[in-house]
Amino acid sequence: MLTGNILILLFAALAVVALIGVQTGFAVLHDRAVTAAGPVRSLESLETAIADRRMALSDIDNELGERRKALANIADVQADYDATKRQLDELNAEWLQKDERRDEIRAIREEIEAEIIEKQAIDAELASARADLDAVHDRLAAAERLFALNDEMKREQAALEAKIAKMRSEAMELSQAQERVKRLENQAHELGRDIARSESLQQAASAQLAQIQEQLTAERQATAVAHAEFTQMAARIAAAEERARAIDNEIVTLEQRRSSLMAQVAHMEDDVAEAGGKDTASGEEAVAERLKELKAIPPVLAHMQDWKNRAAENEAEAVQRVVQRLDQSGLHYDRRIVHAFHTAMKTNDTTQMAVLAGISGTGKSQLPRQYAAGMGIGFLQVPVQPRWDSPQDLMGFYNYIEKRYRPTDMARALYHLDVLNNPRSEFEDQMMMILLDEMNLARVEYYFSDFLSRLESRPPVDRVSDMSLRKDAEIELEIPMPKGMDAPRIFPGYNLLFAGTMNEDESTQSLSDKVVDRANVLRFSAPKSIRTTTQKGLIAEPEALSAKRWRSWVKPISTVENDTIVVESIDRMVNLMKGFKRPFGHRLGRAIMSYVANYSSFDQAKDLRVPLADQVEMRLLPKLRGIEVEDGNDPAFSELMSFVDEKLRDDQLAKAIEDSVRSAKEGSGQFVWTGVSR
Repeated sequence: MLTGNILILLFAALAVVALIGVQTGFAVLHDRAVTAAGPVRSLESLETAIADRRMALSDIDNELGERRKALANIADVQADYDATKRQLDELNAEWLQKDERRDEIRAIREEIEAEIIEKQAIDAELASARADLDAVHDRLAAAERLFALNDEMKREQAALEAKIAKMRSEAMELSQAQERVKRLENQAHELGRDIARSESLQQAASAQLAQIQEQLTAERQATAVAHAEFTQMAARIAAAEERARAIDNEIVTLEQRRSSLMAQVAHMEDDVAEAGGKDTASGEEAVAERLKELKAIPPVLAHMQDWKNRAAENEAEAVQRVVQRLDQSGLHYDRRIVHAFHTAMKTNDTTQMAVLAGISGTGKSQLPRQYAAGMGIGFLQVPVQPRWDSPQDLMGFYNYIEKRYRPTDMARALYHLDVLNNPRSEFEDQMMMILLDEMNLARVEYYFSDFLSRLESRPPVDRVSDMSLRKDAEIELEIPMPKGMDAPRIFPGYNLLFAGTMNEDESTQSLSDKVVDRANVLRFSAPKSIRTTTQKGLIAEPEALSAKRWRSWVKPISTVENDTIVVESIDRMVNLMKGFKRPFGHRLGRAIMSYVANYSSFDQAKDLRVPLADQVEMRLLPKLRGIEVEDGNDPAFSELMSFVDEKLRDDQLAKAIEDSVRSAKEGSGQFVWTGVSR
């Protein structure tokens, strides 16, 4: 019984185990089916996606083919694209592989951002500069209105001067009337003495005297009114002149400010263009455009290109040719004046220029012009204007709007004659004279002082090729150049001769001591008689003089520096000028020696006292201008005249000094050298 139950339980357990095994098998099969269904479905979706991608890839291939066909004619662009793509791939690879490259790229980005910030700052500064420029334009408009007001005041001044002249004439008439009144008063006194003799004459004289007294009272009142009006008008004229000077100074200041702002704007525009990466012209093209007008040959040099070279001749023959040309032109100059001017030109290394002074119409301009033509030297006349106040008026200026240098004929001539900085010059062995005509219409120290300093700083002739020595003598043109390039420089060499003319009237300025110390001043006195200037015969065309031949005529100071007459005379000159309280130094002393060494009248007997007397006339007497002749200076003038007459044997010069002293005593009391007539 018990065994049967156990068997039943055993079979039941086996059935349960079999059932569990069957269920487990079904569960495993179900799990495998579910697991296999997922990959099958993923494979189908992938195949669908691959088909879609293949269709898209086909479309892209078609589009790429069309683009390749469109880009078939621009192979260079495709090559750049491919190179850029390869570079991009390399950069991407480096970006993924190297952290250092990433840091460099970040630094580059930061630099670009800094450049952008700097560009924005420059833009802001440029906007500010443009605002300043607009303000300058407004001020220039105001200056133009001031010009108009100045012109109106000048017209008013002219009217006032005319009225003053009329009133002066009336004053003269009143003075004459007063003289007549005095004569009538004398007659009245005479009539008073005759009263006892004639009652009738007494009554008539009394009536006439009363009438004259009334007339005298009226004329005195009119004179007082005229004097008051004259004083008032003089005050108005002085105020108008002061306002005109103030306006002129303000205009000069505005023009300088405008030039400075234009330069700043030009530099800022260049900086903005470079910062923005804009395309700019190459350095050579920019320089060529800026110097285009400077490199153009001026008319005076173009005319010299047609000259024939002069055959070899000595100095005496050359000077005689000049004298002959002056005679043929109907110009009459004493031979000593011609020799003095020739010597002054030869000494241009110690004395930078010659100045021809005197009244108008005495031939000051014709002498250097005809001398240059007779010698075979180019001649450029530069008319000085009253408003000149800077070296730009002499050499030209850079136009920042046009970005081009605007030179004068003088600047262009100097550029082409400078064979050191312009090796392609066609005028290597030619000479030129530059004449500053009416040079004292403006203040010479304003526009020519710097140029004189350059000439004085030139190294000796045999050492001009040394760039370090001639640097201080070179003129650097104010032209903005591309980065890394220097502005053009001009060396005023010894193939240049400088002269100037000056009139002496109320419209001119006196020469400063700096100019007088560096110039031989030839003063043309009033002629003794008037002569006609009729041309005689055919005047020959100029022939070019060799610069080397000219230099061969120049003699060194050493030829006379130990001569007894020269040394004693210069020592005497030094003491004389100390007596006038106008001492001079070594520069002037050596310049006098250079003049004496190079002087020759081309006579067989060379008298050194003649050039020494010339130097008293040309170098010392101009420095005595303004000295009081009666303020304890009588002994000094007497000693000067004695030195010239007895030591130098020039009685004409001594007589002219005496006449100038006498004229000063009879006039203003201040010495003014009026020249000597030979």
